[in-house]
Amino acid sequence: MKKLHILGIVGFLCMIFSLSVIPPILVAVWYDDGEAIHFMLSFLMIHITGLFLWLPARGAMQNFRRRDGFIIVTLFWVVLSLLSAIPFAIGPHLSFVDAFFEAVSGFTTTGATVIVGLDSMAPSILYYRGQLQWLGGMGLIVLAVAIMPMLGIGGMQLYKAEAPGPMKEDKLTPRLAETARALWLLYVGLTVACMLGFWAAGMSAFDAITHAYATVSTGGFSTHDASLGYFNSPLIDIIAVVFMLAGGINFAVHYRVVVGMSLRPYWRDVEVRTFLVLIVAAIAVIAAVLWLMKQYGTLHEALINSLFEVVSVITSTGFGTADFSTWPSFLPVMLIFMSFIGGCGGSTAGGMKVSRVMLLLKQGGQEINYLIHPYATRPLRIGAQVLAPRISQAIWGFFSVYVVVFVLLTLMMMAAGLDQVSAFSAIATCMNNLGPGLGEVAVTFAGVSDSAKVIGILAMLLGRLEIFTMLVILAPAFWRD
Repeated sequence: MKKLHILGIVGFLCMIFSLSVIPPILVAVWYDDGEAIHFMLSFLMIHITGLFLWLPARGAMQNFRRRDGFIIVTLFWVVLSLLSAIPFAIGPHLSFVDAFFEAVSGFTTTGATVIVGLDSMAPSILYYRGQLQWLGGMGLIVLAVAIMPMLGIGGMQLYKAEAPGPMKEDKLTPRLAETARALWLLYVGLTVACMLGFWAAGMSAFDAITHAYATVSTGGFSTHDASLGYFNSPLIDIIAVVFMLAGGINFAVHYRVVVGMSLRPYWRDVEVRTFLVLIVAAIAVIAAVLWLMKQYGTLHEALINSLFEVVSVITSTGFGTADFSTWPSFLPVMLIFMSFIGGCGGSTAGGMKVSRVMLLLKQGGQEINYLIHPYATRPLRIGAQVLAPRISQAIWGFFSVYVVVFVLLTLMMMAAGLDQVSAFSAIATCMNNLGPGLGEVAVTFAGVSDSAKVIGILAMLLGRLEIFTMLVILAPAFWRD
């Protein structure tokens, strides 16, 4: 394991990230909000840190092994989260823990916040929050992979360690760099389309840009305390629903749609089809309960609100037009449980991913069938694709570790002072990268203790990197040559 080489790659990625601080500087100058000097200092600190890590290894850049990729990705997300907290600390003067929490929440596209009073905050800080989510949505590492071949550095191990979903070997194109570029072109295209849609629907240019960042990345940071409810516009809500769904669908399917100039791949893909059917079923149940319990005056109003909240929660975006934590009966808990499912593999959404849940259910059904027909043999499939036993083992492993980690973090959150409901939903919303929860964390994490925020930070990073990427480096066998 070449430690100098690993630090050099992390430094290189930090220098790339430092360039993302330039747009907030321009926004601060445009609005003259007093934050330009803070962002300039942040740029220098981030770039110099990256340069300091990269310079000693600049002559030793080379291909690296799979386990090196896990270390680089974990270090990158932790180091970048710390560095991206600088503008929050020296601008709005948040404490170290609060600034770190806000940065991790943005970078992991969770959308939980400790900031109150967004409507009166400096525009450049609001822009920076949105941009942070946008970069974290696709993963800055995927962008770096696109340019690493120019430096003679292999990127497949980074891609496998960072890309979400259970089947990480799939590539859209034969060359990984082309795959990364294709992903980012799709991502940018969806963002521009969302931005234009919001602007045409009545948002200001600034709000349209920042909300497009947060929508396509399924992050959920808004420029207003009331989130999208601030605009009180059904058209804006519908546009948000469309692009939240786009962010929650596998980008490989988007690629096939664009290349084939047809919408059929959306329905032909069994994971996307299951995702959409699940959403329709949840909307029907929630709207019926809201209407029967007279939460809203008309069935139409109940349908519109349930549509937005279901899509917002299952894609882990966390935007709100209504406070679902106040909805009657089992609905708030049902929505939190839906966040565990999340979006499709290969999307910007959080959660365990629809493909994993599908396979868990299929395997459960298969075990029941074996009890009835003990000598039957049926391969495990997703659509027409027969899955290797290794994939099903990995998914069961992921699920079991996910449950154990979730329970431990929930107990830790309760020890930090939260009640049972708040602790449960706080870990659910952080690990699933959702944002809003129930109880004390229904709107903001500002009122919880620093120790609870640190636990939330750990949960967000574990959720964004799908647990194993971080946990694998804790295994003693990982460090043996």
